Amino acid sequence: MVAQAAIAAAPSRAETLRIATWNIGLERSGPGLLLQDIDRGTDPAIAAALTVLLHLDADILVLTGMDHDPALHALRALARRLADRGLSYPHLHAPRPNSGQPTGLDLDGDSITHGPADAQGWGRFPGAGGSAVLSRLPLLTDGATDHSAFLWRDLPGHLMPPGDPAHAAIQRLPSHSHLQLPVALPDGRHLTLLIWHATPPVFDGPEDRNGRRNHDEAAFWLRLLDGSLPTPPPAPPFVLIGDANLDPADGDGRPAALMALLTHPLLRDAAPRGSHGRSEPAHQGDPALDTVLYPRLGGLRLDYILPSRNLALRGAGVLWPPPEDPLAPVLAAASRHYPVWVDLSLQPSAEAPP
Repeated sequence: MVAQAAIAAAPSRAETLRIATWNIGLERSGPGLLLQDIDRGTDPAIAAALTVLLHLDADILVLTGMDHDPALHALRALARRLADRGLSYPHLHAPRPNSGQPTGLDLDGDSITHGPADAQGWGRFPGAGGSAVLSRLPLLTDGATDHSAFLWRDLPGHLMPPGDPAHAAIQRLPSHSHLQLPVALPDGRHLTLLIWHATPPVFDGPEDRNGRRNHDEAAFWLRLLDGSLPTPPPAPPFVLIGDANLDPADGDGRPAALMALLTHPLLRDAAPRGSHGRSEPAHQGDPALDTVLYPRLGGLRLDYILPSRNLALRGAGVLWPPPEDPLAPVLAAASRHYPVWVDLSLQPSAEAPP
């Protein structure tokens, strides 16, 4: 039995919408390898991930850490595997990420121009570790706004470290992607997903380039919501969702922008909890990471779902069952991250934004 704190049944699936996000860890060392592994059907991590997704049973699912290909072959193959097990997602979308996209410049100063750190976002090949959306509800892709080409230097109040002007002229802010994606609700309204996956605030030098970029990837949404970007702010209802790669209290990084999002008057932080009692953990305690990055920490909050205030919250949680639960080893085999979910009422909330 899955622990109640890990996931709960929605009051009525006819009245609620379950939205979930998970860094699924479906990343491979080269293009096409993920599709190959999904098609073979013998990869234990993929089999475990499918089981986890069945337990989540989300209406809208945002996956991060999934390799991208332009024709979405891998995503469609994953959706077919889920459909074979009774979970159908007829609507799919995946933006082209910046990860692995070459710049032609030596961004990391190692005298070569084609390494993973010389790409727009770190990646061994174009599309490495992208994001994907699977949905029971129609995705209005014609109305989507992809902010992935937004230049870092163009963010008001950015923390971009000084450097070569040629680098600043081409360096995009999103390390993976920043996407506004409308979804058609059953009552005719639209719900906009604000999706992002930030770089880890580590693996750099004293200039703290990754820490600054991680901060500004969150700050982008602050600037969008306050109307200081060329793109108009999204109309509610909307949900900010994805992998911030940052804990607001523990670990490395610059949490000011993330904390501002968590307390933003237009957003609601459901602060979902797992059975351990700590809010929204996302890192399972990989020994190598614990030793190098996160000593003495039992888990970091990295993945977020922040609904707009006019959405009524019916439930929220982290799929992190206790060790004795049969699902616990399945989760451990699938990814180092834990899925986060919220249940939202399809009726507008009486609580209006300030």
